Formats: sequence, C-alpha cells, structure tokens
Amino acid sequence: MKSTNNKSYKTKLWIIILLLPFTITVYILAIIGWHELQKIPAVQEWAEAIQESKYKLDVPKEYIAIYKNAEEQYGVPWTLLAAHHRIETRFSTMDPLLSPVGAEGHMQFMPCTFVGWSHPSCSGLGVGDIPEKDKVNPDIIAQYGGYGVDANGDGKADPYDLEDAIYSAANYLAASGAADGEIEKAIFNYNHSDKYVKDVLHFYHLYENQLEAIQAVTAKKTE
Repeated sequence: MKSTNNKSYKTKLWIIILLLPFTITVYILAIIGWHELQKIPAVQEWAEAIQESKYKLDVPKEYIAIYKNAEEQYGVPWTLLAAHHRIETRFSTMDPLLSPVGAEGHMQFMPCTFVGWSHPSCSGLGVGDIPEKDKVNPDIIAQYGGYGVDANGDGKADPYDLEDAIYSAANYLAASGAADGEIEKAIFNYNHSDKYVKDVLHFYHLYENQLEAIQAVTAKKTE
C-alpha cells in the first residue's frame, strides 16, 4: 500500500513539474496579450468605463452644485451636506418631508431651530407654535436668531425649498463648528444622537473617498 502511495505522489509531482513551464508561458502570454489589447481604442474605453464605474459618486448629480455653492458660502464640506441630506430624507425622496416629531423639509429642521429658539413659543423639542407665514419670513428669523436662509432670493426662507434648506443646514453646521473642522461636534449638534453621528460620518467618509478616487482617475487620464 505504501509503495502505491509513493508512486502516486511521484506521478503527481512529475505532472506538476512538466506543466509548470507551460503554465508560466501561458501566464506571460496573457500579460503580453492584455497589454497589446489595451492599445486598441475600443478596449481602452471599455477598461476605463469599468474603472470609473468602481468610483461612481453615490450622490444625485442635480444636487451637487447646490452643495458646492453652500460650501463656498459657509465653509462646510459639500460632502458633509450631502451626507446629512442622505440621512435626513434620503436625498428628498422621503414622503412627506415631515417627521413624526415635527422636523420639516429637505434637511429636517425643527421649526424653533429654523426660526430661532428665542421665539416665545419655543421649548422642549422645538416644534413651537409659530405662524406659517413667520416660519418663512427672513426678518422674523433674523429677529429670533434662527438658521433659516433665503438662498434663492425669493423673499422666503423655506425648509421645503431645496436650496433654502441646504443653505440653512450649511449655516447651522458652520455655526456648530463644521467650518472649523469640528465635524463630529457639528453633526452631534444637528441631532443629539451617537448613532446619527455615526451614520452621517459613514456617508461623509464614503463620499470623500469616492471623490478622491474619481479625482485620481481623472488626473491619470489627463497625464
């Protein structure tokens, strides 16, 4: 029995030894062949498309310009605004844009945070008893120290207007430290929940990493 096993082992070893040069040759030819194939324009485009698809930014394109403009205005990373937007209303796909506790609009502001906590009706969670016309009045908001912003210049600071909501979020996050690099502190101030901070940070870092990868690929293409 032992002799048979030895013969079987030796046979397998010889087969491996005999096949090794063939395997190496095939491997080398495959590398050479791939390099040659990459010189073909159609193959180049296909390879680049696959590479770019790996680093697709997971943010709706139509919102990016608003995020960037808000970043320019308030100094808050636009990827952080995108992360908040994703967590708060899944990029405004939540219907309705009103939470069970009374947070309103695209970025889910409590009325008292939007209009100002010095409003006489504000207490507790911040729902308040603010007349609807006052909720969107920039003068009232300025009077009570709120964070609502009339971003599009239509005379209203409306949490249900996407541009106003994003600028207002940037305003609030900037005042909470995000413009000075205190990202976690600002996120926690937006919503006092450790889980919320973790969730927003997850998407913030995801978008930052995706953006870096895309920029690297773009730079390589222009070399």
